[in-house]
Amino acid sequence: MQKVLHINADKCTGCLQCEMACSFENYGVYATAKSRIKVFDFHTTGKKVPYTCTQCDEAWCLHACPVEAITVDKLSGAKIVSESTCVGCKVCTIACPFGTVNYVADTGKVQKCDLCHDRAEGPACVEACPTTAITYIDANWTGLERMKQWADKLGNQANQPAGA
Repeated sequence: MQKVLHINADKCTGCLQCEMACSFENYGVYATAKSRIKVFDFHTTGKKVPYTCTQCDEAWCLHACPVEAITVDKLSGAKIVSESTCVGCKVCTIACPFGTVNYVADTGKVQKCDLCHDRAEGPACVEACPTTAITYIDANWTGLERMKQWADKLGNQANQPAGA
C-alpha cells in the first residue's frame, strides 16, 4: 500500500521541527536551508503552512529530466533523484508547477522530497512534527469527510427551513 504526506495547515505552529528533521536525515546537520520540506509563513495572517513535493502521479519533473535522473520507487511511489545521474540542468525545477524541486549550489544537483524512502520509520518530518500537522497516510484517502464538514460550515445543510 502506497502512502502520502498529508498536511493539515490548521495544526502547524511554525516550529520548523519538520525542516530540522529533514535536513538532519538527508545531510546530517540541523540546517533549515537544506531541508526538502519548507514551512511557508503568511506574514499578514500569521498562518504557517508546510509544503513539499506531492509525488504527483504524472510527475512533470520526472518526464522533463533529459537524463532520466528521477525514477519512481516501486514500494513508496516516491519520485527519487539519483544524485549520481543528475547533471544539474535544472529542467525539472522549471517543470515542477509547485516549486518543490530545488537546485543545490553546493552539489550542483537538484533535491526533492523522496518520502525518506529508505527509512523504515517513514518520513522524518512526520516523526518530528509535535502537533501532527504532517501525517503519512494511505494514498487512497480522499478527504471526503473533511469536504463534508466544510460544506456544512458553508451552509450546505439539507432542506432546512429559512430561519431555522
